[in-house]
Amino acid sequence: MRSKLIFFSALFILCLLMSFRNGGHNGYTELYHAKRLDLKNKILVLASTIEQSNLSSEKDIEKLKEKIHLVRRAMKGTDFWFRYLEPISHKKINGPLPVEWETEVFEKFEQPYKRDGAGLTLAFQYLEEENPQKEELSDLIKQAVQAMEVYEADSIVVHIKEFHHFFLCNRLFLLNLAAIYTTGFECPDTEKIIPELRLMLNEVSEIYASFNQSFSETQLDEKYLNLYKNMIAFVNAQPEDYEKFDHFVFIKDFVNPLFALNQGLIRKYKVVTKSNMDYSLNKNATSIFSKNLYTGQNTKGIFSRVADKDVLSEIERIGKLLFYDPILSGNNLRACASCHKTGEYFTDTVLTTSFHFDKKQFLPRNTPSLINASYNHLLMWDGKHYTLQAQAKDVMTNPNEMNCDEKELVKKVLSCEEYKTAFRKFLKFTPQEKEVGMEHIASALTMYYSKFSRYYAPFDKAMNNQETIDNSAIQGFNVFMSKAQCATCHFVPQFNGVKPPYVGSEFEVLGTPKDTAVSALSEDKGRYTINPAKETLRAFRTGTIRNAEKTKPYMHNGIFTSLNQVIDFYDAGGGQGRGLALDNQTLESDSLRLSVDEKKSLLAFIHSLNEEIMFELPPTELPKSKNKILNNRKVGGEY
Repeated sequence: MRSKLIFFSALFILCLLMSFRNGGHNGYTELYHAKRLDLKNKILVLASTIEQSNLSSEKDIEKLKEKIHLVRRAMKGTDFWFRYLEPISHKKINGPLPVEWETEVFEKFEQPYKRDGAGLTLAFQYLEEENPQKEELSDLIKQAVQAMEVYEADSIVVHIKEFHHFFLCNRLFLLNLAAIYTTGFECPDTEKIIPELRLMLNEVSEIYASFNQSFSETQLDEKYLNLYKNMIAFVNAQPEDYEKFDHFVFIKDFVNPLFALNQGLIRKYKVVTKSNMDYSLNKNATSIFSKNLYTGQNTKGIFSRVADKDVLSEIERIGKLLFYDPILSGNNLRACASCHKTGEYFTDTVLTTSFHFDKKQFLPRNTPSLINASYNHLLMWDGKHYTLQAQAKDVMTNPNEMNCDEKELVKKVLSCEEYKTAFRKFLKFTPQEKEVGMEHIASALTMYYSKFSRYYAPFDKAMNNQETIDNSAIQGFNVFMSKAQCATCHFVPQFNGVKPPYVGSEFEVLGTPKDTAVSALSEDKGRYTINPAKETLRAFRTGTIRNAEKTKPYMHNGIFTSLNQVIDFYDAGGGQGRGLALDNQTLESDSLRLSVDEKKSLLAFIHSLNEEIMFELPPTELPKSKNKILNNRKVGGEY
């Protein structure tokens, strides 16, 4: 009897130890539930307070604002988990937008749908409007209460019992430290940005300690914890004013190195993801400022299976010839290089907009640079295309651009022996296709020009501690991240509209004028033509600021010819700030009140984003065709 008792006691202890080893019900899961319940209770108290308040009383409104700040403090204790584990519900608790049509990468598989925002940020902003109504305010918080229920579900809690989710939550947390937590992207009161940051860092420190106690075999190591401790000390020593906060040093000396360490632990512990939140991110990236941090586009297209470097090099060589070959156009006079000029960072810096195919008119939109196009999930100014290859095919067949029939184009290309021999060789790498088609041609093109997106700028090298940049550029970055509000739309590290976890492309309504006198709005409907909605009217995809000095003119219609004009436009509050009537502008309409020196430093920072690209000379000649009429083609086209 005694031996049986000893056996079952030992078995119980073993099971208990295994439970802790595998992340069973332990201190870490208890901490999750404690912080979740604390936030839920505070939101319920806020909801009750709203019902008892008089919104015509300034005193009651100020009390509600303070109550919201208290709830936000509790939210900072859960953000580490909530944002990663269920991002849509998180936006109901603290969504920055009243209505959201911003498109995740999942739109590649399903149609976009409207999501009404709710939660703390919107409630605070609503209280600052004239004559706020109790019913509308109450609804914003009730939706947050409902969203909290999601985080009690077994499908969510099951992840907390395993170690894998922790390092993925931590990765997103670190990326957001670099991209949004210090910018005011979702904090309605700029005076609270740094205090909330300090609170969050301490909350996460508690999460770290609890995790390490509960998961003995997959811990954060001392190197990570010591650096994190130093980061907290740095932030505590900084001014509370986010305009005076040193965003540059914060990211360079602390956030980026911590990210690299966490990535190393993800690889070391063989962390497995089951979430679409990790769709784009690369576990092998060792820096936030690495060009392989995330993948927006498949640049290989149909040649995805090709791994042989020699074959890839040959595909790129053919892609280069095609890029400069007007055989892709209906009249054999226009090439890709006609509008996307190599020496001009694959754009056209001379024409406001490129020529129409008929050479009598001009196209309505400015030619976007192809450099770094692969870091967008949606392409074109209006987000029309999901893939680089679809975009290339559309341009070649568009009657206003290259105006070539698809079958005729393939026939012409294959009339050239050099192309024909190459593509037949490539065909064996695409067994799903029985003959050469447009997809092969488009993929060769995208492989060629995408290789020029792999280069770095001085700013990247500074962030990676490889070289230094001028203090004016550093100051400009700090202005960019704070007072100028640029970083609330142009996110680290690509400085485009793709924010962590880098699964979507954002669109903004800026009120872009049709002329430099700002006499009227541009008539272009933008994103509305693809996804008609009140919020998408005149919305355009947020492009990258990288290489901006080299890629004038600016805006979708090329209306501005200098960065100074662009900065002045933003500083004045966009179209609405300049007196143009539109009720859906997403850019703040109040003046930023940037000083002359601040504008100069902004320019210095933008210049530090000029990538040191090694462009190639155009080919000296084009492949000969069996059709002699085609052999008068000029390299790069004629217009």
